Amino acid sequence: MELPCWCLLLLSCLESLSANNDFFTSIGQMTDLLYTEKDLVTSLKDYIRAEENKLEQVKRWADRLDSLTSTATQDPEGFLGHPVNAFKLMKRLNTEWGNLESLVLSDTTDGFISNLTIQRQYFPTEEDQTGAAKALLRLQDTYNLDANTISTGDLPGVKHKNRMTVEDCYELGKVAYAEADYYHTELWMAQALRQLEEGEESPLDKVTVLDYLSYAIYQQGDLKRALEYTKKLLQLDPEHQRANGNQKYFEFQLEKQEKQDETAEKETQQQDREKRDTTQKKKKKQSQKSLSLIPERKKYEMLCRGEGVRMTSRRQSRLFCRYYDNKHNPRFVLAPVKQQDEWDRPYIVRYIDIISEAEMDKIKQLAKPRLRRATISNPVTGVLETAPYRISKSAWLTAYEDPVVEKINQRIEDLTGLEMDTAEELQVANYGVGGQYEPHFDFGRKDEPDAFKELGTGNRIATWLFYMSDVSAGGATVFPDVGASVGPQKGTAVFWYNLFASGEGDYSTRHAACPVLVGNKWVSNKWIHERGQEWRRPCGLSENE
Repeated sequence: MELPCWCLLLLSCLESLSANNDFFTSIGQMTDLLYTEKDLVTSLKDYIRAEENKLEQVKRWADRLDSLTSTATQDPEGFLGHPVNAFKLMKRLNTEWGNLESLVLSDTTDGFISNLTIQRQYFPTEEDQTGAAKALLRLQDTYNLDANTISTGDLPGVKHKNRMTVEDCYELGKVAYAEADYYHTELWMAQALRQLEEGEESPLDKVTVLDYLSYAIYQQGDLKRALEYTKKLLQLDPEHQRANGNQKYFEFQLEKQEKQDETAEKETQQQDREKRDTTQKKKKKQSQKSLSLIPERKKYEMLCRGEGVRMTSRRQSRLFCRYYDNKHNPRFVLAPVKQQDEWDRPYIVRYIDIISEAEMDKIKQLAKPRLRRATISNPVTGVLETAPYRISKSAWLTAYEDPVVEKINQRIEDLTGLEMDTAEELQVANYGVGGQYEPHFDFGRKDEPDAFKELGTGNRIATWLFYMSDVSAGGATVFPDVGASVGPQKGTAVFWYNLFASGEGDYSTRHAACPVLVGNKWVSNKWIHERGQEWRRPCGLSENE
């Protein structure tokens, strides 16, 4: 066992004095002992002070986490529904607990260290922490959030508000920097700098943050602002070697750029005057572009924010609510279900109160142990693989493993009138931090002739989707091509056909699951296939019937 440093010092002092025995015979030598003892006491106090400081840090850490975990465990899903809380959990377990382990590694409480070391192998990895950081950046873009809004935790519908520290903001900036994403690097380094300037205590200094910030701005082509931040850095650290080099380079490039701009301005001034009228006419025409000409990604994000929904009041007036028994189905004659039209083309309906609380709890209970990262089928190879545009975990439940699953399958069959024997198993999905599934088709297109060949049940004729949780913000199902948005509502289900009666694919059913901004999204879906539907949904005479 290693001895503390003060013990080693004490032993070395005692060894040096032991060469001269009979201390009592000489007061002079005894006075030396007094000074030696004084040095030992000073060293001992230094050791105690260092240990007290270490313990005080550990105590503050423990008190803070005790309060945090007490609150979090009262409503785990609600707490982790806030993306900042989820990101900070990844960061704590992957980084900060490791720092704590290093801090107390010399402590004699071997049980705690052993336990922590064992538990750490089950903690989130660097990949988890980076993934959570990227999710925050994705939410920031999709929902047009500024860095300060996210940092203060001031998001819609939050239950457990939590602020981000300077280090948290810096971490997001570094993740973006590693991806050569200088736009987000600037946003988050600027936020870290703002919080430092507001007086927040942090082990990080402004020089470190300014170094990243000025470079990120330079990479985006704004030499003037890059130079301004470089000068700020040099005011704090005049000897900063890289900043001194950057300042000279930025000044040279800025002067060169200004000369080029002056020359170009003189050459094009006359041309601009001549084209002004034409340009104004073009701008007017461009402003009148319909939503259909906007890139899909933009439409997708607009719909996720509740913008760009293409439902006129006239079309809205044709949508109705009704009690539905599917042509007097025996199971629903006495208790018809509530059906609501959500969209007309493609025709999307919602069934209200169609799955009970107990059934949803049972489905989640069965799914949780087997949740795995959701995959997509590679359109070229047909191999299942993970993708950055599908962030969720899923599990498959068969009808024979629990009566609840069988009961739910029967309910879908009774309401749709479609055969379930050839349908895929019930898929349960839970979305993570910023969980999403970008625009996709459920059915196999003509360029994917073997999409469902191994199933032998034909194409996916229809989709049934249960919502098994409410989502405080985000998480809508949107159809970018038609401008439709369907919000998650616990206990309901939506249904639509992916194929026309002719068997041709309905390309207007291309849809997406918007990122979950705040909350925890649980869904389960049933993909219904063509085989077995020949007499239940006969072919149409026209292609788009």
